[in-house]
Amino acid sequence: MRFHTRKWIKPEDLNANGTLFGGRLLEWIDEEAALYTIIQLENRKVVTKYISEIDFKASAKQGDIVEIGIDVVKFGKASITLSCEVRNKMTRETIITISNIVMVNLGQDGKALPHGKTEIEYVADRLNND
Repeated sequence: MRFHTRKWIKPEDLNANGTLFGGRLLEWIDEEAALYTIIQLENRKVVTKYISEIDFKASAKQGDIVEIGIDVVKFGKASITLSCEVRNKMTRETIITISNIVMVNLGQDGKALPHGKTEIEYVADRLNND
């Protein structure tokens, strides 16, 4: 799994128990999945279609740094399915896992658009092909 983003837990990210608010973490994951998809599919028009079971395994507290990792599960015709793991950089504990996040590629009309991708491409690979 490639960990692309780190977030520093600040007071505004905490719940009533003084730990990381799950909704804030899900917001970060959704944003990271969108950014990853935009880069992979080379299209700014993508949407989240589905997020599978979310498995909270541990928490984080103020001052901790969390890392968000995204991996490709599979490429569909007009979608990409991702998996996600978030871990606490300080303790190395896994905070959350999500097996499937389905992101859909959209055309200008807002409807699903086939993307033609079949494997992960890295920015360096794309730059070499220009």
